[in-house]
Amino acid sequence: MSNPDKMDSEAFVRRNPHPDFKGVEALRPDFNTDARLTFHKTPKPDWQPGGGANDGGACLEKDHVEINPYEEGRPAVFNYKLLISAIVPRPIGFVGTRSKDGTTTNLAPFSYFQIVNHDPPLFTLGYAGGFDRAKDSIRNLSESGECTINIISEHYIEAANFCSINAPYGTSEFAVSGLHPAPCTDVKAPRVRESIFSVEGKLVETREFESRATPGKKTGILAIVEGVRFWVREDALNEDKNLVDPTVLKPMARLGGITYTRITEAMELPRPQWDEAMASSELAKSKV
Repeated sequence: MSNPDKMDSEAFVRRNPHPDFKGVEALRPDFNTDARLTFHKTPKPDWQPGGGANDGGACLEKDHVEINPYEEGRPAVFNYKLLISAIVPRPIGFVGTRSKDGTTTNLAPFSYFQIVNHDPPLFTLGYAGGFDRAKDSIRNLSESGECTINIISEHYIEAANFCSINAPYGTSEFAVSGLHPAPCTDVKAPRVRESIFSVEGKLVETREFESRATPGKKTGILAIVEGVRFWVREDALNEDKNLVDPTVLKPMARLGGITYTRITEAMELPRPQWDEAMASSELAKSKV
C-alpha cells in the first residue's frame, strides 16, 4: 500500500484478528463479575540475592531474533503492532477535552499513557499523527490547554472502548457511549462521572515527532500534562486520602491488538534495603 496515510488505517493495521468477532466471543465463558483480587506467593519465595531468574535457567536456552525497525520492506505499522504486544500491560488514559470555544467535548482512550512524576504530578499522553491531521482530542487539548484523565474500570469498559470510534469532529463521545460528564473545579473539560479516579489536567507542553521510515511525515505527538486536582470515589479512598483500593478500582489495561486485561491476581514484594538484604547473603560473603 503506497499511500502512507492509508497504512495507518484500521483496515491496514488489522488489530482485530477475528473475521467474526461476535461469533468467537460467543464461545467464550461469561465475564465473571464476582471475581475478586487474590494474593499469591511469588513464584520462588525463597529467592536469594544473586539467584537470577526463577525458572532454573530455562529462559537462557532460548535464542532471540534481532529486528531492525527500519529494515527494507518493513512497514512502520509492524513496529506499532510489535510494541503494543510487548510493552504490556499498559494503563489506559481516558481523556476528556473541550473545544476552546466550549461548544464541543471529546472523550477518547489512550494506551500511550503514563505517570512520570508526582511533584508536580505529571502525565504523558501519546497521540498518533501530527498537528497537520490532528485528532479531536489533541486539537482540543492544544487549543484549550486543559483536559481530564480518567482511569477505566471494569464496570464501563464497553462504553469506554466505544469512545475510540472514528466519530466526526464535534460528536460528543459522552452522548454516543452513554457515559456522563461531571464538572471540574480548575478546568472546563468534563471528567467521567463513572470513573473511580480522575485527574484535572493542564497542558505543560507538546512535542511533535517525524517518521524515520517516511521522512517528512509527522507520526506522533507527545503531550505532557500536569495534574492540578484529583477526584476519587469515596468507597475507594483510605482515611489519609493517599491510597486507592485496587479491589474497588478494578482497573482495565491494554495488551496487544484488541485485547484488554484486568487484575484478579497479585503478589507483594517489599523493595529491598542493601544492608538488610546483604547481611546474610552468600553473595556478600563471596565479595562478588
